[in-house]
Amino acid sequence: MSDTDTSAPGGPGAGAPLLNIANALTVLRLLLVPVFVWLVLQPGDAMRLTATAVFAIASLTDQLDGHLARSLNLVTSFGKITDPIADKALTLSAFVLLSVDGRLWWWVTLVILVRELGITLLRFVMLRRAVMAASRGGKLKTVLQITALIGLLLPWGAFLPAGAAQVLDALSYGVVGAALVVTVVSGLDYVRQAVVLSRTAP
Repeated sequence: MSDTDTSAPGGPGAGAPLLNIANALTVLRLLLVPVFVWLVLQPGDAMRLTATAVFAIASLTDQLDGHLARSLNLVTSFGKITDPIADKALTLSAFVLLSVDGRLWWWVTLVILVRELGITLLRFVMLRRAVMAASRGGKLKTVLQITALIGLLLPWGAFLPAGAAQVLDALSYGVVGAALVVTVVSGLDYVRQAVVLSRTAP
């Protein structure tokens, strides 16, 4: 499950139709993933700029569908399953592609990949006992990851002087470091939550 809270008053999916705007945005995000991957694999700064734009738009749908699901009580079982799949497909494909391109160390990508898939699986398993609410750390992790990925995807040198491009590159790697720390710490917090819930939930 993504690190955003998709709980809603009245219970998840209570009376919510399967075909709704929140689910449509989630499906759109899934469909944009292969488009993003294809664009990144194409040569040229123009294609990389387009890929970054697609990634940014897809990331915005993640925030928007969660907000709509909560505010309009449109949380469904389909959304609860599909939303985290779409989130991880988008962000993890970006991390992997950046490592393939030599823009990001593989060990960073592997640590994040293990954390994301592991905690997503853990939250699915824990649904049998109780809903693990998204933590502030999890939400901060998402913001930092998206910011770092956009910073590394953008070909700064294509439209900025070399000095400015180098500074922005350095700042992007700084955000990667912060994202990595928060990713690991928030993951450990979810494990702690799971242990507590396992001991207290019937």
